[in-house]
Amino acid sequence: MSLPLVTSFTLPVLQQGSQPKPAKAGAKSTPQDPLAGLSDIQDVLGLVQQNYVDPPDMEKVVSGGIQAVLERSHPLNAYLSAEDLRLPDPGPAEAGMVVMKRGIYAAVLAVTPDGPAAKAGIQAGDVIRKMDGDSVGRISAWALERRLRGAEGSSLDLYRYNTAGDLAKTTIQRHVLPKAPASLKTGANGILVTLPDLGSGRAEEVGKLLASANRAHTLVLDLRQCAQGTPEEAAALAGLLGVPGPFGTLQEAGKADRVVPVAAGGTPFAHVALLVGRSTLGPAEVLTACLKKGGAKVLGEKTPGLGVERSRFPLKQGGAVELVSRRWLGAGGEKLDRQGMTPDQALRLADGDDPLAKALAALQTPPPATPAKAS
Repeated sequence: MSLPLVTSFTLPVLQQGSQPKPAKAGAKSTPQDPLAGLSDIQDVLGLVQQNYVDPPDMEKVVSGGIQAVLERSHPLNAYLSAEDLRLPDPGPAEAGMVVMKRGIYAAVLAVTPDGPAAKAGIQAGDVIRKMDGDSVGRISAWALERRLRGAEGSSLDLYRYNTAGDLAKTTIQRHVLPKAPASLKTGANGILVTLPDLGSGRAEEVGKLLASANRAHTLVLDLRQCAQGTPEEAAALAGLLGVPGPFGTLQEAGKADRVVPVAAGGTPFAHVALLVGRSTLGPAEVLTACLKKGGAKVLGEKTPGLGVERSRFPLKQGGAVELVSRRWLGAGGEKLDRQGMTPDQALRLADGDDPLAKALAALQTPPPATPAKAS
């Protein structure tokens, strides 16, 4: 009752500014005040408190309404109460997956290879309805991320729909995950570098792997499982590969757009190809746009579009909100918080396929011609 009640009154208030009412004929238009209905909301909350058949928990009513409004702007936005901010760190162990809240469920975007979630049979594309018995719809993005962590060996119970549409209960044992190394594989005419993330030190690590590489060969950069990291490390990697830049454009409310350069100094390869997919997230999407602008071919599947960053803003009553406050435009103008990156050529790899061989073969195959538009 509480969530839809508060949301139904709060959302129209925030939307008034962008949806003005049509003016009557002959009447002068007057500026719309987007906060004009706040006094009505206060009256509604008072009526709920005084007249609802059961005494409501007004703190839950208000916080639920705030969370609903935040999620309508972006699913990563979250309201944190003062009690939330006092919670201890959940622990160093991880479930080994990345999820995104989508209303009443959470979509699994990425699964760490050989991690706890993968060993429990969870795959990217699965849908989670409950965590430890609680409906995902009542849990913020911030709280969802906390629940994926815990003490070494602790359990996380999930109710999920797998990619076949079957609902099942799954238990994950959280573990501290070692940092997976970047890997290199060489072939007759190409080099494959697989990046598990873009965390601190990755550019330097890749630089050492490629120190003696033949720049006349084709470099294939596998970003299909690259779900975490920082834009700074991604920009450093772009510079290592000799891309002239820019890396991308960072947009932030109330500030001028900032064009971010790549770090200079790298030696380019004759040809570069990228393998991307639905677990290529955030900084890896910005890197993909940058390298594509520099001439790289993009192979694989469309990426989700999570080129955003969050900030935390304190509230007067002791809580806080986490808001998506910055977004990235790719070097080619791609809106990476919405459209993601679409590959130049679709390429799906099955378990057991050789990514290097598949990528090199795809590069030799012309993409299908785009049908001509009727005049």
